[in-house]
Amino acid sequence: MNSMLRIKLSSSLLSVVLALVAANATHAEALPTQGASAAVAGPVPGTKMTDAYLQMAARNIYFWAWPMTNVYNRRLAFKDLPEPGLMGGTVPIAPSNRLSMLTDYIAPDERLVACPNQDVVYGFSVLALDQSPVVVQVPDFGKRFWVYQVVDLRTDSFAEFGKMYGTKPGFYLLVGPDWKGTVPKGITMVFRARSNTGVFNPRVFQDDAAADKQAVQASLAGVNLYPLAEYTGKMQVRDWAKLPKFPSQSTGDAETKWVVPEKFWDTLPLVLKDARPLPGEQARYAEALALAEAAAKDPRIKDVLIKASAQADSEIVDPLFQFRNYGLQLPDHWSTISNGAGFGTDYFNRTAAAKSNIFVNKQNETKYFYRDLDAAGGRLNGANKYTVTFAKGAEPPVKGFWSLTLYNQHHFFSENALKRYSIGTKNKNLKYNADGSLTLYVQADSPGADKQSNWLPAPKSEDFSLYVRAYWPEAAALNGKWTPPPAVKSN
Repeated sequence: MNSMLRIKLSSSLLSVVLALVAANATHAEALPTQGASAAVAGPVPGTKMTDAYLQMAARNIYFWAWPMTNVYNRRLAFKDLPEPGLMGGTVPIAPSNRLSMLTDYIAPDERLVACPNQDVVYGFSVLALDQSPVVVQVPDFGKRFWVYQVVDLRTDSFAEFGKMYGTKPGFYLLVGPDWKGTVPKGITMVFRARSNTGVFNPRVFQDDAAADKQAVQASLAGVNLYPLAEYTGKMQVRDWAKLPKFPSQSTGDAETKWVVPEKFWDTLPLVLKDARPLPGEQARYAEALALAEAAAKDPRIKDVLIKASAQADSEIVDPLFQFRNYGLQLPDHWSTISNGAGFGTDYFNRTAAAKSNIFVNKQNETKYFYRDLDAAGGRLNGANKYTVTFAKGAEPPVKGFWSLTLYNQHHFFSENALKRYSIGTKNKNLKYNADGSLTLYVQADSPGADKQSNWLPAPKSEDFSLYVRAYWPEAAALNGKWTPPPAVKSN
């Protein structure tokens, strides 16, 4: 058989095969189909469940929903406030869709949010976008560094405002996932959230000089957030120094406990109704809601779930308060995270960050580095003295600014006579060594008058942590080419 004949026969055979396939396909389309669009069955209500299963499921769900519950409970806590104000006279709080703004650094006795900083002037608002969209005002900050953090119920960012984005002065709109209203004239951009509950947290840089603390006030007056119905197209300025003061609700030395196992299962349905499932989470939602429903009907089941949740709180969540227990491990016992405010389905890092230092910025806005241990692996403690030395030209690579902050064992400031809680760009009197390097002294007692400008005070004989913030970081701080120097024990 010659080649031409083989080609003709092959072509004929191919035609027959294609015809059969087409016929079968046509026949298949005519037959009833099953499965492609059928609903996937979930938990069956009323099913008897073993305690072992309840305990396992409760621990998993509690850990996963802990950050969302944390944020939602802040909304519940502040929703009935009469107006924006200062809790204890120092901490900005406000009713839903309103802003409260400081006029200076946050006070060291603040206990509502762990790991505050004294690099920026803070503001705070809890979003309730199911009640109303909100207008965000951006004044002219000039050359000053600023960033507005806007996160949803999962602590994931859904809007970009700041120096690093080139955001222009004007009006912007935050809307919920279901909003279908008309955008009024004069609004520059609309940002849509995945949930109705969220947090708005502006940060505006100021240095330690009295002149700069005065100069920043003009910009702060233009920072504002309010319901869409109050939008006029004109900047609504406010003298934030005149905010009313509310009694402090904080007790003890630790952060306010925002997630309580005994109440967790009561609020979980509200939390999950607001936080829409991410792709692949439908089965997780069905299981969580089935357990919450069972708990509402059966006190014994609820008791098992609460006890398991309390166990998860102490055994799984609490250890993540320690920076050394999570994150990407770096040289010299530093660690970091690379997906702050963009956790997606990274449930572990979201809960870890929420437990240890909630409301972190996206890493292109602020890169964070943490440490609990010294260079030799010993626990940082005020009974010892440490030095942190940046080689010449090796300070944190930033387009904005940087700082090194010290936190006590509760992740709050350790009050000291110098009233210094962080050190870095804002300090204009840092002294450099003869070779151009910069040595910072971390210890309880003064390192001496000649070194006091570089002293970061530590608590006496107590554990503490160190925390580097690189605002608007350069690429080297993001890709691992630059990491902070070790904390070397010097006694």
